[in-house]
Formats: sequence, structure tokens, C-alpha cells
Amino acid sequence: MIKKILSFEEILKGCVKNDNGCKEMMYKSFYGYLMGIILRYTKNIADSEELVNDSFIKIFKNISSYKSPQNTEELHKSFKGWIAQIASRTAIDKLRSSKAQFYVDDLSEEEHPASPVSIVSELHVNDIMKLLNHLPDTQRLVFNLYEVEGFSHDEISKMLTIPESSSRVYLTRAKNKLRTLYLSTMVHSYEKNG
Repeated sequence: MIKKILSFEEILKGCVKNDNGCKEMMYKSFYGYLMGIILRYTKNIADSEELVNDSFIKIFKNISSYKSPQNTEELHKSFKGWIAQIASRTAIDKLRSSKAQFYVDDLSEEEHPASPVSIVSELHVNDIMKLLNHLPDTQRLVFNLYEVEGFSHDEISKMLTIPESSSRVYLTRAKNKLRTLYLSTMVHSYEKNG
């Protein structure tokens, strides 16, 4: 029996119809992509795998509510954005439930003013991921939401139930810590290679 190669649009339609073959193709196609998103929020591989699977459960449950763009050439990109949002929110929900509450440890912008911090753009993605894993959980979460996912401080404050000013302070602290980690990594690599 010759299997027909399905287009992404056909796979998507099959998932809407609850076709297990299409769901399997979708899962295999996007597992790595969603794992990459989830790993920005959690350090534990077992938790990450569970969160990716939880994300797929939500994706398949809500796939009929996905609104396809008019232009089919944008379909793949649009769908990736939709599932990325589900995955990041799934990870945030898990973090929120595992930490009964985010601690706003006397954060005030006066003491820790939000300052522009730039990180050298020659970093490789793997280097950035390693550096992010050294951040405290809340700082890593706020950094991901603001810098990577593009949420505003207002949206972050609502998601995490923290004051908007705390979101800014966590972001500043994260950037400052990343700068320190980056510089120490560069010094060590210079010493090894020098």
C-alpha cells in the first residue's frame, strides 16, 4: 500500500476530524519545536516532556477553535504561533501552581531602577539557554515572557499576579545577572583558549 504524503493543511484538517494518523504526524512534526519553548521555562527534562504532552492535549482539544489565516501560505507560521502560545501558557500555569505564589521580595523600582542592559548579540542559542538556566525561576520566567514571547509588563503582571513594577525589576535583575554570567563565561573561555 502506498501512503499519500499529506500537506500541512490536510494534516490540520485531519486533526480537526480527530484522525489519529494526522494527530501523530502533527505530534512528531512539532514535538521538538514545543520542547524548545518549554525548556525556556523549566530546567527539568521530565517536567518538560510532561508539559509538551500537556500542551498537545490542549492543542488537540482546542484545534477546532484555531482560526486559519486567509492566506494559506501563512498557515504554518500562524499555527506555530498559536501552539507556541499554548505551550508557554501551559508552562506558566505549571510554574504558577508549583509555586503557590511568586515572592515579591521587597521589589521597588526606586531601589532597583529598570535600566537598559544590552547583551552581546554574537551569543549562540545554546549559550543563551545555558545562561538562562542559571537565573532564578521568576527572573527566567519574566525574561522569557518579555524578551522572547513579547508580552508587556502589564500582561506579565496579570499572568503572574505580581505588580507591574515587580515585573520590570525581575527583568532588570535577570538582564544584570545574564550580563554577569556572560562576562564570566567569556573570561573563562578566553582563559582556556588564550
